[in-house]
Amino acid sequence: MVTKLVSVKNLTGLHLRPAGILCREAMNFKCSIHFTFGSYTSNVKSVLSVLGACVKRGDEILLICDGEDEEEALKHLVGLIEDGLGE
Repeated sequence: MVTKLVSVKNLTGLHLRPAGILCREAMNFKCSIHFTFGSYTSNVKSVLSVLGACVKRGDEILLICDGEDEEEALKHLVGLIEDGLGE
């Protein structure tokens, strides 16, 4: 299992479009991918789960990858989040 604390940089947080991008990219990996935000744990492979966290700009999430391609998944998804998820 690998983890990294990441700050959400896009102006509107994890609303539908960036949540969809994050979910679509996460689906390319075999490992389980979650994040925690406060007391909420979100399955990154589920758009509704990501939206349910209500993450806003500047919030920090703890990204957690666990499984066979965990290192690659963490690196890729952290890069996407730090680049603003297309916004």
